Amino acid sequence: MKVDLGELNAFVTVARAGGFRDGARSSGASASGLSEAVTRLEGQLGVRLLNRTTRTVAPTEAGQRLLERLGPAFAEVEAAVDVVNSSRNRPAGTLRLNVPVSAARLVLPTIAPSFLAAYPDIRLEVIAENNFIDVLAAGCDAGIRYDERLEQDMMAIPIGPRVQRFATAASPNYLDRYGRPNHPRELVDHACLGSRLSSGAMVAPWEFEREGEIVRVEPKGPLLVSVGAATDLAVAAAIAGTGIVTLFEDWLRPHLASGQLEPVLEPWWQSFSGPFLYYPGRRLVPAPLRAFIDFVRGVPSHSAHGATPTA
Repeated sequence: MKVDLGELNAFVTVARAGGFRDGARSSGASASGLSEAVTRLEGQLGVRLLNRTTRTVAPTEAGQRLLERLGPAFAEVEAAVDVVNSSRNRPAGTLRLNVPVSAARLVLPTIAPSFLAAYPDIRLEVIAENNFIDVLAAGCDAGIRYDERLEQDMMAIPIGPRVQRFATAASPNYLDRYGRPNHPRELVDHACLGSRLSSGAMVAPWEFEREGEIVRVEPKGPLLVSVGAATDLAVAAAIAGTGIVTLFEDWLRPHLASGQLEPVLEPWWQSFSGPFLYYPGRRLVPAPLRAFIDFVRGVPSHSAHGATPTA
């Protein structure tokens, strides 16, 4: 069965965008043209690929399976075409990165502006979310993750600060009223502002470490937020005196410096290694991604000893 590649591309565009109008905006095609192409594809395959309502468009089970297979295939096509682009004096095109919200807030702001200034023909598209996805199936060229979340068969290079810490803090007013914990176990008697992944999965317990002793605490309190999207709400609640928050130290640093928040259990703050830029090692590397890799390696505070495959 011969299938029109344009119709397949129309399906991928609409499925990724979540609608015909959004797909039209991202691709430059018309919404009606995309709809007709998808309808022809469904007719030829004899199966519905998209569920359509007045408000949403989402892949059916068959559509999702097709999308998962087409994502990497179209990425390979784009990379192959980009071989021509790599011969240009200046790399051009779109670089799509899937990153956690923390990286979008704490890592990329120190890198993206200077990268874009150095490569004015590259358009950087950043998708910030905390669900762990297949970056190729999602149409991204690369991602940023911490080492425990890296996917197999990927190349990885360090990006951003190499050592980070989780910080615990509360407002001085809260601590004056309810006391200042001297040991992590005392947090069970405090209002802890917890978080969970947007997928619904609970985040791991708060973990503290001092002189080889590791203490894990299940946060319990009046507020539970989704990681990333609502993290600032937890910070605002902590500043307002609602409870104690644990987060990346760099995220809380401005509020600690201003005195809005006071460090809690600082000798117990746990360090962890910084994030990595990861990308497929068994495919052609698009010119925009290659430029970004070389740029990240060239930043002194983000330098790497070469890309290494992760286990």
